[in-house]
Amino acid sequence: MTRSTTGSLTPALVERLSQRDLARRLGVGVPLVTVDAAGRPHPMLASYLEIRAYDPRTLGLVIQAGSSSARNLAERRAATLMLIEPDSVVYVKLRTLDGPRPVDGGEGFGLGFFLLEVEEVREDAAADWEAGLRISESIRYAPTPSLDALWARATLAALAAPRARV
Repeated sequence: MTRSTTGSLTPALVERLSQRDLARRLGVGVPLVTVDAAGRPHPMLASYLEIRAYDPRTLGLVIQAGSSSARNLAERRAATLMLIEPDSVVYVKLRTLDGPRPVDGGEGFGLGFFLLEVEEVREDAAADWEAGLRISESIRYAPTPSLDALWARATLAALAAPRARV
């Protein structure tokens, strides 16, 4: 059963998305769903490397600036981030504040930075009749990226601090 919890990230979610424990979260997929031109959900798979919480209401996201997801974020300005892991299932509804902005060092990879605002956080919990059922594994990908790769360094640098057009 999904319930709306708040209009902002909890301290635990800010910590989870802060990149302070990034090495442990590498290899975990994080679905992000935008809205396409026909009004349909458009999914993509992001990672903890590409997302960073700055505070309970603001996230940074680095993805390919020419992708359909980037176009959807720029044009319709709405997305839902899904954290689907054994210890929690959370849906974070987001609104684009700015982006895509250029990513220094990411030009060769087509990277763009988005600044996103948290509008709603929904937590999924098992209903009484679902007792004992739970997510058993995270969405995983391999091999995990090297944090020394040029694109990873450019992504981390772009996410180091929130930024928007003045």
